[in-house]
Amino acid sequence: MTEQIDDQPPPARGFTRYQSLLVALLAFVQFTVILDFTIMSPLGAILMPALGITPGQFGVAVSAYAFSAGISGILSAGFADRFDRKRLLLFFYAGFTLGTALCALAPNYHVLLIGRIVTGLFGGVIGAVVLAITTDLFALQLRGRVMGLIQTAFAASQILGIPAGLFLSNHWGWHVSFGALIVLSVLGMAAVMWLMNPVDGHLLLRQERTAFRHLIATIAQPRYTMAFLVTTLLATGGYMLMPFGSAYTVHNLGIDILHLPTIYLISGLFSIVTGPLVGRASDAFGKFPTFVFGSVMSMAMVLIYTHLGQVSLTTVIVVNVLMFVGIFSRMIPSQAVISAIPDASQRGSFSAVSASLQQFSGGLGSVLAAAIIAENADGSLRHFDWLGYIVVATSIVSLALMYFVQRSVARRDGRLFV
Repeated sequence: MTEQIDDQPPPARGFTRYQSLLVALLAFVQFTVILDFTIMSPLGAILMPALGITPGQFGVAVSAYAFSAGISGILSAGFADRFDRKRLLLFFYAGFTLGTALCALAPNYHVLLIGRIVTGLFGGVIGAVVLAITTDLFALQLRGRVMGLIQTAFAASQILGIPAGLFLSNHWGWHVSFGALIVLSVLGMAAVMWLMNPVDGHLLLRQERTAFRHLIATIAQPRYTMAFLVTTLLATGGYMLMPFGSAYTVHNLGIDILHLPTIYLISGLFSIVTGPLVGRASDAFGKFPTFVFGSVMSMAMVLIYTHLGQVSLTTVIVVNVLMFVGIFSRMIPSQAVISAIPDASQRGSFSAVSASLQQFSGGLGSVLAAAIIAENADGSLRHFDWLGYIVVATSIVSLALMYFVQRSVARRDGRLFV
């Protein structure tokens, strides 16, 4: 297959057979990486007594992934455009599998912590490599649809991964959950090795002499700054609500803890349908108009969600579903637009820096949320509505910044909006 390496690839109306296979393959890779990250939180109730650790120590193990992923994004950015992206993906996927194996074999907390650090160092870069591959091989006119399909990995991890992981942990111990992830990751590596063609067209382009210069050239590029800011703000707002979602649902909204899987399941099922539809809508009606719709809807639903009182399970499910529709309608078109910003010779480093900013800002968002939230004697949370106001404020700023980002892309494409 001929790789697209220019900034304005020829228009296309549908996927070739190889492109369809590639989207499915990249979605599976993302599924394993996202599942490894998201499964830690629900396993907390099992891990803490099993290892004899405190909630604070468990929190360190969870955040270790994010911060090590942020560091690796910066460290790898200078090298991200110097290798065949298929080989780069296999390298980081192998390291990710090694880190997961350390978690599966961990006899104590310290080995588990090392495993989470190793997993983050490698797994945190995989998303950036996937984004660079997507940008290289798919025209901008198709990228919304591609992002929508790949993002179903997040929903699939909620529907299939988390319940399956909890089931395995409850019946055979938490080590088995990580063992199952190793099996999936090995299958993913084998599929990438045998089914993906080399992605090396960017190697024909002129690059800086050293990796450090390549990194500096990417960070110092003025027209990238706005896109980096949007990436940072979107991640900061999103990660503020996630860590406390289950506690808020149980203690503030009055939903029995046994019904939490039902909320995740139904929200995930709707997300699997919503992702591809949002991707198609962003390609058909424009990525920025879709982003505006998603921003307005998510802001409205966040304000409703953070001000709910004791409500029924049905109400919580409806609010969660609509909130996820808004979030996906922001996330998918924003990724598609931002993917068109970097030059072909800097796509890997740009994606790595963006991934690093996402991890750091997400971690800082969680820390800020923890500093704002207070717990009452009955377990309910105070000041949760403050988080809603902050999320809305970051959404407004990111919406304004995204206007200028998409204008930069649209000018190069000769259109008013993308």
